[in-house]
Amino acid sequence: MFEKILIANRGEIALRIHRACREMGIKTVAVHSTADADAMHVRLADESVCIGPPPSKDSYLNASAILSAATITGADAIHPGVGFLSENADFCAMVEEHGCVFIGPEPDHIRLMGDKVAAKQAARDLGIPVVPGSDGAVSDDEEAMTVAREIGFPILIKAAAGGGGRGMKVAQNEDELPTALRLARTEAKANFGYDVVYMERYLGQPRHIEVQLLADGQGNVIHLGERDCSLQRRHQKILEEAPSPALNAEARAAIGERVTAAMKKLGYRSAGTIEFLYENGEFFFIEMNTRLQVEHPISEAITGVDLVREQIRIANGSPLDLRQSDIVFSGHAIECRINAENPVTFMPSPGLVSDYHAPGGLGVRVDSGLYSGYRVPSHYDSLIAKLIVEGQTRNECLMRLRRALEEFVIEGVSTTIPLHQRLIGARDFINGDYDIHWLERFVETTDGETD
Repeated sequence: MFEKILIANRGEIALRIHRACREMGIKTVAVHSTADADAMHVRLADESVCIGPPPSKDSYLNASAILSAATITGADAIHPGVGFLSENADFCAMVEEHGCVFIGPEPDHIRLMGDKVAAKQAARDLGIPVVPGSDGAVSDDEEAMTVAREIGFPILIKAAAGGGGRGMKVAQNEDELPTALRLARTEAKANFGYDVVYMERYLGQPRHIEVQLLADGQGNVIHLGERDCSLQRRHQKILEEAPSPALNAEARAAIGERVTAAMKKLGYRSAGTIEFLYENGEFFFIEMNTRLQVEHPISEAITGVDLVREQIRIANGSPLDLRQSDIVFSGHAIECRINAENPVTFMPSPGLVSDYHAPGGLGVRVDSGLYSGYRVPSHYDSLIAKLIVEGQTRNECLMRLRRALEEFVIEGVSTTIPLHQRLIGARDFINGDYDIHWLERFVETTDGETD
């Protein structure tokens, strides 16, 4: 087993990885920017290395600095966490070239799934259902119009190298298509340096369902069920739950068998998540994330499987010691993403945390690096905590979540805790009756309908 792992990330996910390493008897190295010198994962790690100033491009996206830190500290492996360089195929290759192990998939698989056009074709070839759309990138407006007429409006235009909702535009009709194409290409170029786009049928009221996978690259692949990530604002997830209220055991098993067979055929290795739009009983492939997901704890809650531990074991060359028959789904789990944002305007709210108290009790988990006196920096994503609650039933989970949110104290910065309190009181959410557009409509109301 590895003796020392460098964690190439920050915040709650860095702390999560550190904890898994410590439980496995593995030493950790924290890298950090000058803005994160007092971060909790830096304080707890066995060693820490400052890799640059606050801007991500000069620190957490600085591959050379991270590799130098690994060399200096003698780390055996690098865990990239989520975001930053976690899905950068070139970084993965560089890590391996430097004699270190990248805790994740092979570079070719990261590269394949990072190109949304290539990923969609790969999914089709692997027998995974896809949304009707262009066979590949659309080169000009004339071709786009021809494809759109074949698919039918409304049309969703997406950046080939996109993510996080950037480079995505909807054209309701032929008149809107040229403008939507131009805006999508401009946004894609600005965010990814690559203005290639493709087109799909725009689904009216789908849910966002994703399937969690583990594969060891030795022919063993299992799934850990699905997560419902439909509650999104501007394509950013706010709350996730597992299992989905929209799926039954038969649908879960069917899609799980389909994606595990596909990943076995691909020869995939490590944790991975295949994301779908789900409407009228049909699944349509969106993308595959070749990394750990922010919402992974709810899959851990309903299966009892430590995903980070399994990632590390697989990277070390160990075969999966779990089979699909070993995975038992038990209870219900919900994760609330707590952001340092105004709960009404969603404006970021960095600053000094003057008071902090995390909720506790049976079935309550908080993944966070916060503490009283910590200063939330303005340079990074606003996620500051994840509240994960589980119960034997969905109703028990909701009642426990309501109590936990009432106990959660974060003072000094604005947070989205009030939004979550309002959201879980909405009748549609209590009934499990929502889609990917529901939250956008909900936040536009003054107080929503609650019980």
